[in-house]
Amino acid sequence: MPKKGTVRKAARKTARKTTRRTSSAARGGVPFRTVTPYLAVSDAAAAIDWYKRAFGAKELTRMPGPGGKIMHAEVMIGDSRVMLSDIFRGGDTGAPQTLGGTTSSMHIYHRDVDKLWRQAVAAGASVTMPLEDQFWGDRYGKLKDPFGHNWGLSFKAKMTKEEMERKRQQVMAAMAGGTDP
Repeated sequence: MPKKGTVRKAARKTARKTTRRTSSAARGGVPFRTVTPYLAVSDAAAAIDWYKRAFGAKELTRMPGPGGKIMHAEVMIGDSRVMLSDIFRGGDTGAPQTLGGTTSSMHIYHRDVDKLWRQAVAAGASVTMPLEDQFWGDRYGKLKDPFGHNWGLSFKAKMTKEEMERKRQQVMAAMAGGTDP
């Protein structure tokens, strides 16, 4: 006879799987969350491969377009879909490189943020803000992917309230002095 904890653990695992399978049905058959990012990139096929290496993305959909470009694609990163496509002449979006920057940032909250960080950096992400324990209580850092998109990675840091307050005071002092924290 299995131990009580083993039975409960198996029941929780089954419930999580059922929730994932039925979550689309619970949303009226819509396979997306309320807001789903759509990225314009200069090489969607390369971006999909990179998101697989860097963030463990799973490719769901790839629709070919003219000239070997990708008209539309979808990947899953964790429990979230991200849509993307190549940029097309006459379209209303552009890749960050063609626009001189981006106006948004993607954010991944991950249980093993240090491992995901190392994985993304090894895949070629540029560090724009080091991964550190931040004064607001998260272990947080920022990366730029090879396609020009910004990504924030974080998870709850193990810090005391005193450590958080000390870090907050340091950041506020730096900002008051006119420097970046």
